[in-house]
Amino acid sequence: MPRMTQQKPLQPAPSGFATLVPNHTVTPSAMRAIPIFPAASAASRRLEFRQSPPLSLYVHIPWCLQKCPYCDFNSHQAEATIPERQYVAALIADLQTALPLIWGRPVRTVFFGGGTPSLLSPAAVDELIAAFRALAMLAPEAEITLEANPGAIEAGKFAAFRAAGVNRLSLGIQSFNDHHLKALGRIHDSGEARRAAQLAGEHFAHFNIDLMYGLPDQTLAEAQDDVTTALAFAPPHLSCYQLTLEPNTRFAAFPPALPEADLCADMQEAIEARLAADGYGNYEISAFARPGNQCRHNLNYWQFGDYLGIGAGAHSKLTLHDRVLRQMRWKHPKAYLDQALAGNPLQEEQHVEAADLPGEFLMNALRLADGFAPSLFEQRTGRPLATIFAQLKSAAAEGLLDIGPERIVPTLRGRRFLNVLLERFLVAGDDAGKTV
Repeated sequence: MPRMTQQKPLQPAPSGFATLVPNHTVTPSAMRAIPIFPAASAASRRLEFRQSPPLSLYVHIPWCLQKCPYCDFNSHQAEATIPERQYVAALIADLQTALPLIWGRPVRTVFFGGGTPSLLSPAAVDELIAAFRALAMLAPEAEITLEANPGAIEAGKFAAFRAAGVNRLSLGIQSFNDHHLKALGRIHDSGEARRAAQLAGEHFAHFNIDLMYGLPDQTLAEAQDDVTTALAFAPPHLSCYQLTLEPNTRFAAFPPALPEADLCADMQEAIEARLAADGYGNYEISAFARPGNQCRHNLNYWQFGDYLGIGAGAHSKLTLHDRVLRQMRWKHPKAYLDQALAGNPLQEEQHVEAADLPGEFLMNALRLADGFAPSLFEQRTGRPLATIFAQLKSAAAEGLLDIGPERIVPTLRGRRFLNVLLERFLVAGDDAGKTV
């Protein structure tokens, strides 16, 4: 999944902003945990949602062949074999338990993330997609993405995944440079990365290549070389994000020497310029796509749509008529297997207070180059735009936002200093009208 790039700060930027994704959701500190299926609070009773947002399905596969030192996702090094049969059964049971919350809502996108979903057999993926079609309203034109690790793939698997119904592949290549791949603890080498990219283009009309920059001892030329190599395979979509040292990772405990912030910013600007020259739109901070090839699943996150997450540690965000729920499945794979098969997949459930919704919406929507329509803010948060109008005007006065009747859009300056922009909208109290 794309991570938030760091910017040259106007002032010390707040840490902790990240894409809100099911297996790695960032929730503001103001969100409080409450018992499963709680009564709605007074704040949430004031909400009324007349239209459900688009719905996506996220499927978390928690196993990897080897845990990367920078990774803070819920992933676990696989033993000799993963318990595939039990896990598929648990995922299907998990979905069945969740069905009452999504009755009548079409599922527009599916994303198999991890971990390393390509460790699953094509037969398992086929069984899961068939179950999604049978149990949920999976739209006929649904985008179905599967993440793949070049070091955990066989030539025949891409064709088999495509036959099973996967229509978009996301390759976690990170770099085509052997020195940097070794520093990142990746299990593939540059040759395997090139072979995987070639196979992806042969079997999928839609595929993504994940690259990282700001790697240990990386030069500007090396970062540019990775992009040049990726472009040789004509990917419709590229994700380019800066390596950051996340808490509770090996890199956080034993930090490598990373390029200075100014050099990382130069890398970001050079990558953006090169991809723009090759016809890729930078539609989100770390995402680049040729026209018509934006990732629909991630766009739903960034537009504050809904998603049901199933699998170990997966997160959900679901809009009901009077509140927004967040859920987390049991995090450890063994606990998840036991609990999901017993009909109890939830480890935590929370509701988002009405005062927190504007900040959560903006943490996502302001990552988009096209920003958002004022009407979308009201649809997704249940709050009038007047709730944040003073802060919007202030950000516009500082050159961080352009405010128009049809769109509210971050300027180039606003995108460069996104943490600074977002800081203006964080809730710091119970009255969003005063603090957001």
